[in-house]
Amino acid sequence: MVVKKHRVVAYFRTARLTPRGLMNWQLFLSIYLIIFFAELPDKTAFATLLLATRSNGLAVFIGVSLAFLVQTVMATVFGHIISFFPTKWVHLFASLVFFYFALTMWRDRNKIEYENNTALGVTGEFWQASWKSFLVIFIAEWGDLTQVATATLIAKYQNDKLTVFVAAVLALWSVTLIAIFIGQKVKHILDPRKIRIAGAVVFLAIAIYFILSIVLNKEF
Repeated sequence: MVVKKHRVVAYFRTARLTPRGLMNWQLFLSIYLIIFFAELPDKTAFATLLLATRSNGLAVFIGVSLAFLVQTVMATVFGHIISFFPTKWVHLFASLVFFYFALTMWRDRNKIEYENNTALGVTGEFWQASWKSFLVIFIAEWGDLTQVATATLIAKYQNDKLTVFVAAVLALWSVTLIAIFIGQKVKHILDPRKIRIAGAVVFLAIAIYFILSIVLNKEF
């Protein structure tokens, strides 16, 4: 019993108290860069940018970051099982949501909005913007390249799930911050009417993308 006890103690010393600790930092950097550059030109980044031109930046970040967090948790927990989910129906629902937002932005293209900065704008509109951002990104990210990549990396690095999870989430949040920063800057530079028209076109293009992915039964 004494020998077994010493072996258990020795195992935890080598497994938990090594300089690497709970994180594999070399793997962390590799995965962070992979997910970051995969997400940077993605449709969700453009959607986040457009959402930031219309709403409070913090509200958008809360909604988008929570959506990415939930999607990454699902990729981590379920792994390849996600690929067996009914992606076709998710994409159909996503296309309807993006069509709706395209129509909304086109309808409101001439609307004049007055920005309220009191109390950080934490009102009903603030949380409505957060919910809208969460819904848009959560649906758009379902079965997306970065989610599939995260699930694949989780399956590959079973002993470093925490590293993969943290790296993927931080990479997605980094792209989110960049998109929101640009969106907030654009909002104060360009004519709001032009922004809404451009947003309607982009959201319509994303909706069409989802329709084509269903018709052609493939991801682009």
